[in-house]
Amino acid sequence: MVPRLSVIVPCFRAEASVTGCLDSILAGGGADIEVVAVDDGSPDETGPLLDDYADREARVRVVHLATNGGPGNARNVGIDEARGEYLWFVDADDRLPQGAVDAVLDRLRVHEPDVLIVDHAEVFGTTVVARRTVDRLGPLEGPVRLTDEPRLLRLAPSACTKVVRRAVLERTGLRFPPGRYEDAFFSPALLFAAGPIDVLHQVCYLYRQGTPGSTTTSSADWHFDVFDQYERLFALTPTLRPELYRVMVDHYLVVLGHRARVPAGRRREFFRRVVRDVKRFRPVEGYPGPGGVGGVKHALIRLGFYPPYAMFRWVFRMLPRSAPDRRGR
Repeated sequence: MVPRLSVIVPCFRAEASVTGCLDSILAGGGADIEVVAVDDGSPDETGPLLDDYADREARVRVVHLATNGGPGNARNVGIDEARGEYLWFVDADDRLPQGAVDAVLDRLRVHEPDVLIVDHAEVFGTTVVARRTVDRLGPLEGPVRLTDEPRLLRLAPSACTKVVRRAVLERTGLRFPPGRYEDAFFSPALLFAAGPIDVLHQVCYLYRQGTPGSTTTSSADWHFDVFDQYERLFALTPTLRPELYRVMVDHYLVVLGHRARVPAGRRREFFRRVVRDVKRFRPVEGYPGPGGVGGVKHALIRLGFYPPYAMFRWVFRMLPRSAPDRRGR
């Protein structure tokens, strides 16, 4: 029997979290789901744990990679191994809330979209913060196309909040690119490639924040990979460039504004790269820029002067926060 949904779980150094992740996925769905767990060359006990889980649970299949190739490559391997009509990418250090799989399957049966976007929450230790990002769109009358609702591009640029029909990836050959920030390319490219897109106004994914080695906690040079991903994206997508441009600038500002990402000694260089892309890709017809604080940030980037931007960031960071924020804003 071909499962309705394949959940692809890339795993690297995940011995502390992968069992709980799999438990949360397999709590629902019954025979309609399978899990393809990809051991991405983990040097710890992740591989044996996966094998032991698969011995006890027929819905789990394990693929072992000899060397670590990163989450994008592991997901690509999972795509090739999956048998389900739909694919869902779940990271091994995250979890699905109770009822999420069944809610997703129910929604897929109703509308059968090419892509189903779900809402998410962020987990800081024992604190769960629901961002409710899809609520910004307001109610949608069933599935829509990206050309009818380009604001879909502004939702979280994460593959984990997108449930995708496998036929879309087979038809287009879309895969995750090399490097970090692979979701910055994959998620918008997926929406451009899709036909009907549906939105489920329910938290169906729990991001665990503060994981050692994750994008949000690591100060490293590979944060510059984000420029390569948007380079690929603008070369691929000739339409809706004003909306995509805003998404790019907002993403750059998140990375630059985060306390723990770009190394201190390379922040000016990162800023210069941002300014370069702001000039290169700015649509001649303009773009729907944000208001308020976001508008000030966009204006400072367009000016191209680092000291005023750095001073603004320092002042903004001194303001009180009502809840944890993984973006470092």
